[in-house]
Amino acid sequence: MKNVGNKGGTRKTDAAEHAAAPEQEQKRDEVSFPIVAIGASAGGLEALTQFLEPTPPNSGLAFIVIQHLDPDHVGMLPELLQRTTKMEVVPVRDRMRVRPNCVYVIPPNREMSILHGVLHLFEAAEPRGLRLPIDHFFRSLADDCKERSIGVILSGMGSDGTLGLRAIKEKGGLALVQDPESAKFSGMPNSAISFGLADIVARAEVLAGRIIEVLQHAPHGAVPKAKLEERDLSALDKIVILLRSETGNDFSLYKKSTLYRRIERRMGIHQIDAIASYVRFLQANRQELDLLFKEFLIGVTSFFRDPVAWDHLKSDVIPALLAEQPSGGVFRAWSAGCSTGEEAYSLAIVFKEALEELKPQSHYTLQVFATDLDRDAIDKARLGMFLPNIAGDVSPERLNRFFTKEDEGYRINKEIREMVTFATQNVITDPPFTKLDFLVCRNLLIYLDVEMQKKLLPLFHYALNPGGVLFLGSAETLGVSSDMFSSLNAKMRLFRRDYSINRPNVVSFPSTMPPPAPGSFKEPPAVKPDINLQILADRVLLQKYSPPAVLATHEGDIVYLSARTGKYLEPPVGKANFNLFAMAREGLRAELFSTFQKAQHQSDPLVVQNIRVGPQGGSQTIDLVVQKLDEPELRGMVMVVFRDVLTCQPPPRKRSGKAKDAVSARITELEAELQQAQESLRVNREELQTTREEMQTSQEELKASNEELQSINEELQSTNEELTTSKEEMQSMNEELQTVNSEQQAKVDELSHLNDDMRNFLNSTEVATIFLDSRLNIRRFANASSKLFKLIPSDVGRPLSDIVNELSYPELTADAENVLRTLVFSEKQVSTTDGRWFSARILPYRTVGDVIDGVVITMTDISSFKQLEEELRAQIRRYEGAQKNG
Repeated sequence: MKNVGNKGGTRKTDAAEHAAAPEQEQKRDEVSFPIVAIGASAGGLEALTQFLEPTPPNSGLAFIVIQHLDPDHVGMLPELLQRTTKMEVVPVRDRMRVRPNCVYVIPPNREMSILHGVLHLFEAAEPRGLRLPIDHFFRSLADDCKERSIGVILSGMGSDGTLGLRAIKEKGGLALVQDPESAKFSGMPNSAISFGLADIVARAEVLAGRIIEVLQHAPHGAVPKAKLEERDLSALDKIVILLRSETGNDFSLYKKSTLYRRIERRMGIHQIDAIASYVRFLQANRQELDLLFKEFLIGVTSFFRDPVAWDHLKSDVIPALLAEQPSGGVFRAWSAGCSTGEEAYSLAIVFKEALEELKPQSHYTLQVFATDLDRDAIDKARLGMFLPNIAGDVSPERLNRFFTKEDEGYRINKEIREMVTFATQNVITDPPFTKLDFLVCRNLLIYLDVEMQKKLLPLFHYALNPGGVLFLGSAETLGVSSDMFSSLNAKMRLFRRDYSINRPNVVSFPSTMPPPAPGSFKEPPAVKPDINLQILADRVLLQKYSPPAVLATHEGDIVYLSARTGKYLEPPVGKANFNLFAMAREGLRAELFSTFQKAQHQSDPLVVQNIRVGPQGGSQTIDLVVQKLDEPELRGMVMVVFRDVLTCQPPPRKRSGKAKDAVSARITELEAELQQAQESLRVNREELQTTREEMQTSQEELKASNEELQSINEELQSTNEELTTSKEEMQSMNEELQTVNSEQQAKVDELSHLNDDMRNFLNSTEVATIFLDSRLNIRRFANASSKLFKLIPSDVGRPLSDIVNELSYPELTADAENVLRTLVFSEKQVSTTDGRWFSARILPYRTVGDVIDGVVITMTDISSFKQLEEELRAQIRRYEGAQKNG
């Protein structure tokens, strides 16, 4: 048919080439090329032609066209598109494998999905009803191809494709939208753009080229974590710092691979190859920082996602919770990471349906706190307005029961809306809601690293009441926190907080105080001191001429050694020990220990003289000085000083021939030493006995003190736990109050705007309008009413019959009462005392709930019409008189 790709080769046009492969081949032949899904509706043929015509035939991409087609009409779209492109255009058949450089067109009256690169067709559920084939296929493509999925929205009415485009972006794919100004029908493009989903907005003929440019700069496959840490972790941290400075939100606890994948997608859109260049681009473009922040927050949500889990919740879990509280009451729930509110509203709807089925005698209510980091998403959630596309996720019965159909889509009913309170909150850094019966946190943990998950799950355990239910996403698990919860249904990710397990002893309770930014505190540079001669001189004196000394703690542990202490102290054999008593040399240890203990009980220094110490190479006589220090900086320390004693040696005796004299002298010397040793031993024994008695007394005192300290410690622990709980409850209560206040403020602002609109509308018209309540008292009036009724602002609340007016209409009050009674409007032409004419209309006043709560009176000036009517009648009379005379 056409030569594409290989030189001299021909493409087989037989559709059998695209037929489904055997199952073994499907598993072996995984899709490795990007797939572009193109959604179009009204005006789509022209846009598709503009899109495909400039697309190169060997781009390596596969194109799948999903268009709203007449279910009863034989489609000619493949033949029409074949005229504009050299690629082969084929209608999809069931189980057809997708191949690159081809265009596939969905047949009429079908819905389509993709699995492992193979297209599957389904019968359309409602051929003539609301069909959403674009959303359906986009979601399927996102699940199957992930970052290789590309969604394109072209001309069309409605909003089909918006929710599917969000699924593609959440999986890391690319989203492109035709410029609404160039589209014949801008409904579908405007819907996608309004939700902030469009990565690229351009004319249809430019979109294909932009896709190819982005893919040329896109990464080929995922970056391994180790490689990421080696090459790009520094640049990634810089991006996190820029976002924290700009938005106040810290993404450092999110998975690095997820952040990097979404950063690379933004780099591809701007055709930036190096992440370091993208950091510089972010520094120069604040708008790109905002877009990247939105990119990080993209998450898929929908009503009743995983319907089987919600059915189990309705039929089993909620009835069990109600049975545990038979007397009724308020159930508290928290939807963390609620996005635009679908899951929070789903929980409220399921709770309402469960109550209607059970019909309990007691009264139960539900209060849902729904929070998210994205302020724009919270604002959308508060409106409670959703696209018509939700009909694909919400059953017709629920749409009729809990939603109101409006021009833009479906609005959640008031009874469900009042169950949910929305607020902007960072689940990582802000205090949680506590005393919860139900906690929904779906598809948030998968974006956080393991360490952050280990902190959040104990926090969720703390926030739940015993028996409370935790509802996680289908891809999330409890991990190391599985011992805190029991499984209600592990497959559906429903868990219950065990009654037997107390709250964790250590919970990383978030603080509202943000951590200091890196680099915000810098240590001051060291200042080089000036040279001081006195200090230098003192240092030399201490080192060379002062006696050796040791500074020790009250337990004898050495904290400072002066020079030349080796004659008195030596390191002990074995494990290093810097205790003074362990290092004392032979002959010094006993005296040192006893003197050290005595010195701690008095302020004066203790001196022990003539102690013989046996260092290496001989012996030395010293005086030992020990003093307790009272200086504030050294309080509790003890100073030990060693002073050498200079002994005068007797002159050597002349050699005597008599051995007896030498023996007698030696005996005398030994007797003196023995006597000294005996005296020293006696003193040591006395001191040892004294020390033993003191130690026994100290042990008894310490034992009593220990018991008292244990008692005090238990009391302090109890008090601390109570204070911690009170602090956490106060923080949570404060958060709830701030949330409720924010919700109320939003409602007040909305009502204020509506009131301003109403007042300006009434005052801008020249129609005299008066609103009366059910007792015909004045509720509100337009400024134009003062021309007929003598009204001033203070007349609000007074009966209309008390107000003087210029109308010749005495039965005004009676007619108003009649309208209020019969609900049939009244209209009369009445005149004023100065000759003006007005059309007086009286209608019932209906509230939003279709309740009659008064009447509305409007007075339209018809004086000019009356004047014309009189002139016309005069002309008619003149004409008739002229005919009679003629």
